Formats: sequence, structure tokens, C-alpha cells
Amino acid sequence: MKRILMPTAGPGDWARDLARHEHWRKGASAMSLAASWEGAAPGFPREVAAALAASGKAELVDLSVVLAIPEFKIALPGGSRSSQTDLMVLARNEQGAVAIAVEGKVDEPFGPTVGEKRRESSEGQAERLAYLERKLGLTGRCDDAIRYQLLHRAVSAMLFAEEVHATPAVLVVHSFSQQGLWFGDFEAFAGVLGATAVKEAVVRASAPTSVPLYLGWVTGERRFAEMDIPRTQ
Repeated sequence: MKRILMPTAGPGDWARDLARHEHWRKGASAMSLAASWEGAAPGFPREVAAALAASGKAELVDLSVVLAIPEFKIALPGGSRSSQTDLMVLARNEQGAVAIAVEGKVDEPFGPTVGEKRRESSEGQAERLAYLERKLGLTGRCDDAIRYQLLHRAVSAMLFAEEVHATPAVLVVHSFSQQGLWFGDFEAFAGVLGATAVKEAVVRASAPTSVPLYLGWVTGERRFAEMDIPRTQ
């Protein structure tokens, strides 16, 4: 996997590296996230900046975006496919660097549960799940009802933080659902990590993760989910 990155000219460029090209459509998370972040460049979307600042944590206040990388892949043990994060952000302030994994949502669910993954588990999948639980400090106590996608997105943020010597790591769900669809799944995930999830906020997980971890849920402006952006040719 190469780490040679090209700057974007606009949100349509974000379609280049999607795992499935049919995901690039009006009202879906990929297009909504691209429109929001490109519109805010070179900084954070307003709601993301506000949630980070409201945490009151010195390491999350007054952050500047250094890099924002769409469809960022992180290799994980077990299996041949990497975890593909919608947007990986490297930010920093006077305290140092912060790694932020952003998962975009509109009405898409978080996918299968941990229990479903266990039941269909190959040897490689079992290895990956055990690794994710270990990194998150959840070995032997991860509820089967938790959404598996949230585990590997959080660990991706932590692995990127380790790679770039950032502390802490942050997982932010950037939802464009004005009804907060699937917040309950995120709330349950935060709960097993010893955090109480709150909309429009970033909270610290108390589980013994390998890197200090924060979890956030923010709501993007509805207009971004209503945009229809052509794919860059």
C-alpha cells in the first residue's frame, strides 16, 4: 500500500479511492462528508471544531488541520483487507499532534455486530477480532451486540496515532442524519469503553487502550447531504 498522496481540487476528487464506486451518490455519507470538509478547508467543519473545543481538554483545543486524507487504509492482522477510514486527519496544537479518524454517516448503519462476526469467523477473522479487542482493552468483555465497524475504526485511529507519534487518538462519527440515526449503536460502543456518549461532544474513553482515545458524535449541516457532486474524471 503506497502512501503517496495527491491534493484535491474539490469534493469530486474524493470518489477516486472509494472501496465501492456506487457509494458516491447524493444523500450518501461519502459525498456529504466530502462536501462538508472541502467547504471548511483548510480547517475543520464548524461542528467538529466546536465539539473538540468544548471537550476542555488541552490536547484538543485550538487544533489546526495538518493533513486530511480521504479513504485512508490501515492494515490490520488477520485477512487481506485493510480497514478503510472515510477520513483520517492529522491535527496539532501547542500540546502536540492528534490523530482523528472520521466516520461519515447519513442513514447508513454501522454494519454487522461483533457477535455476527464471531459466528462467521474464519481463522483470520478470529485473529483480527482478538487483536481489536486487545488494542481497545476489551479482551474477554466485548459485548456481542457492539457494531464491529466501530472497533476497527477506533483502532485505525490509534494505529495512525502510533505511526505519527500523536497523542491522543480520536474517533469522530460525522453524521448528516438530523434525526441522529444509529446514535444508539455508538452510545453502546462508548459504554463498553467506559465513556458516556453525548451528541455534539467528544468524550474520553476510560478503557485501558494502547493510546489515549476520545470518542465524538457531531451532526453536519443537512445541506451537504442534499448536494449532488459529479465524480472527477
